[in-house]
Amino acid sequence: MLHGRDRELAAIDGLLGRVRAGRSGTLVLRGEAGIGKSALLDHATEAAGDMRVLRGTGVEYESAMPYAGLHLLLGRHLDRVGGLPDAQAQALRAALNMGGRLGEGDRFLVGLAVLTLLSDLAEERPLLCLVDDAHWVDGPSAEALLFAARRLDAEPVAIVFASRDADAPEFAAPGLPELRLRGLDRDAAAGLLAERATGLPRHRREEVLSAAMGNPLALLELPGRGGHGPAYERIRRSFAERIAALPEPARRLVLLVAADDLGDAGVVVRAARRFGASIDDLEPAEREGVLRTTADGRLEVRHPLIRTAAIGDAPLNVRLAAHEALAEAYLERGDECHHAWHLARSVTGPDEHVAAVLEKTAETERNAGGNASVAAMYEGAAALSPDQAERGRRLAAAARASADAGLPGRAIELAARAEADLPDPIARAELTLIRATLADEQDRTRDAHRLFAETAASVAALDPLTSGYLYFQAASAAANAADFAALDGIVAEGTRLGVPNASHLRALRRVFAGQNPLADGGDLAEGIAGLRELMDGMSLCYAPRDRVRVGMWHLMIGDVRGAAEAAAALERRFRDQGAIGLLASALMLRSRTDLLLGRHREALTGATEGARIAADTGQHRIRVYLDTVLAQLAAIEGDEERCTELTEEALARAVPPSNVHAAAARSLLDLGLGRYEAALERLADVVAGPNRQGAIAALPDLVEAALRAGAPERAREAADWFGGWAAQVGQPWVQAIALRCAALLAPGDAPFSRALELHREGGSAFEQARTELLYGEWLRRSRRRNDARARLRPALETFERLGAVPWAERVRTELRAAGESLADGQERDDLAARLTPQELQVVRLAAGGLSNREIGAQLFLSPRTVGYHLYNAYPKLGVAARAELARLDLS
Repeated sequence: MLHGRDRELAAIDGLLGRVRAGRSGTLVLRGEAGIGKSALLDHATEAAGDMRVLRGTGVEYESAMPYAGLHLLLGRHLDRVGGLPDAQAQALRAALNMGGRLGEGDRFLVGLAVLTLLSDLAEERPLLCLVDDAHWVDGPSAEALLFAARRLDAEPVAIVFASRDADAPEFAAPGLPELRLRGLDRDAAAGLLAERATGLPRHRREEVLSAAMGNPLALLELPGRGGHGPAYERIRRSFAERIAALPEPARRLVLLVAADDLGDAGVVVRAARRFGASIDDLEPAEREGVLRTTADGRLEVRHPLIRTAAIGDAPLNVRLAAHEALAEAYLERGDECHHAWHLARSVTGPDEHVAAVLEKTAETERNAGGNASVAAMYEGAAALSPDQAERGRRLAAAARASADAGLPGRAIELAARAEADLPDPIARAELTLIRATLADEQDRTRDAHRLFAETAASVAALDPLTSGYLYFQAASAAANAADFAALDGIVAEGTRLGVPNASHLRALRRVFAGQNPLADGGDLAEGIAGLRELMDGMSLCYAPRDRVRVGMWHLMIGDVRGAAEAAAALERRFRDQGAIGLLASALMLRSRTDLLLGRHREALTGATEGARIAADTGQHRIRVYLDTVLAQLAAIEGDEERCTELTEEALARAVPPSNVHAAAARSLLDLGLGRYEAALERLADVVAGPNRQGAIAALPDLVEAALRAGAPERAREAADWFGGWAAQVGQPWVQAIALRCAALLAPGDAPFSRALELHREGGSAFEQARTELLYGEWLRRSRRRNDARARLRPALETFERLGAVPWAERVRTELRAAGESLADGQERDDLAARLTPQELQVVRLAAGGLSNREIGAQLFLSPRTVGYHLYNAYPKLGVAARAELARLDLS
């Protein structure tokens, strides 16, 4: 019986009920040591009945060993890895030292593999995963489990994490439901004490109740034991006394189990032979309630604080000998990774032999693609290196591996530590490249361009190629930060030194000089020429993120089709490879091109998926950018609340181009709702500010807002600048909008008609409808009502199809003024509009003949979740079977 835990038991039982009903659930239990988290996990195990239960416990002394926690939790079911999609299977094998390589170094593939494996296990019967002491689970394992937990949906899978509040590292699980355990009230505490400590004198009972402060484990351990201090320390001391009362061989066996993370009985028995113990010593440890044998034959301590007490109170020489015995046992078993870790823990100071073993094992891990393991092992090797230069070299390797593993904070810290020990300026430059690149990705662009430039100068004479690359990165970061004075200085310095890519530096400067709408000194033609030169120079670049950058450059010259082709190719590549971390950047490019091409449903689908992936993978800059795409769609639909919500963070962060796109979205909303002065004021700030990327696209909105607000001179200035850009880029859709702007200033049939002809060559249906609306308004004011109605009717059809509510209402007002009687808006038979973005993706792939498993691999969902979305979509589409999907029009 768990006294005073009715609320917590109800939460656990409700979670299990949800899973039995076929839906997933996650819960994070938080509280101090001994508060009852493990007892609730025990209750969950018992209440699970015939459910499959996986249980693992984080181990403090193994928290630096990447994927140790995942190995412990999934170890019994690793025979199923071969049934996963290829890229996921390779990633999980690499993570768990089973061979295989990580595709594109994408650590999120491991989380996807865990998601699919859990889903597969749940196909047979509902699954319960319990993770105790989650705060000690190694970072990569925790990340993989949390990634899977956030993407569980239609699977009968429950995951419960238990994490300590104090005296332990933080276990961050944002977005997951939490339950915080408090101390028992006095009645519940007295009831527990009366049940478990019968015969305790009254005065002693009061002392225990007062000292325990409602902590259940303290209530069980403190009776009959003296001492002072916090409950946590008194509990730990109680366990230490219990261990000390065991025979010496049994104490040694307890220490071996406490020092090991896997609890493999075979390994422990091998180590025990070297350590003065045997399996016969298990009986007294079990009888005393210190050790237990799990259902699958592993040996484990009965409570996490027993591990703390066993290791913390063992004499240093005995603890070192235990790790040495475990190291030898793992070596016999052929597990080089665990051999290296325990060997490292068997020494107390610098030891080149052990450092070399760790480095050799790190290189084995590198060949398998496990970058997180590589980083941890190199860091361990550095700590044991007697020689300063070797220490710096190993720390540098750890920094590179951390960056490849997607651990930016750790990489920056390791790089800074390594620089102090590295005498070679080229090696230091490589480390600065890591630090500066990560700073740039984290929006610290000013720090980034300073680091890039300083390091570029330091190696210019020694390695001109590296120096030139660093100068280009410095210039790019300065431009992104809108620090054009710094950009000028970087370009001038690189040119003076004659670095090999000095022409590219000058081209980049020309690009951003020409990106200044309405400002003096901005040479538009030079900017576009510089951009084309850069794109030609990057044509042979194969780095994925560089390809995304080139795709964005296509947009800067209005080549939306070229950007769309680049985005589609990158998206296919990343989906096929399972590279979810890179996919978010491809979806960033794709959703923006879909928006500009008028494919609003595709833009919504891509931006929604990309924003979720970016949030899951911690790519905040990309997530904020994708929010601005969604905000633009909300603005078109007139959804003010959603548009405002989606733009708040971008405007607060003030990082281009997202802040510019956010301001443009709010201005478009104002324009659609007839708030012309507000739109003009906001757009004027955008084009006059220092962060001008993306501002060109907002100039047509400024033209319309200025004219309607009674400021024709401001409209003319913006129209002239946009017209000059249209002439330079030569794209029909851009020229169409430029003609519309000119027609607003000097109305006539010719510019409007020519604009519509160019619109029909491609581009956005929304922009074409806006031109038709403005043309129709002019015709109606010119008393050409029949001609006006001919222009306004297609505009209304487009706006209604796109859900552009305020724009459609404007057209209806004009049509009524032109003498046309209108019925209420007619319903369109738009099948795609009936589905959520996720359902639409799933249905389209299913219509193409892909299985649920193949769709799951493409969309980074479990097969069961794919089936759930199909099940929900069928009645919306009026079909009963998968075979009927191919005949539907889902465009």
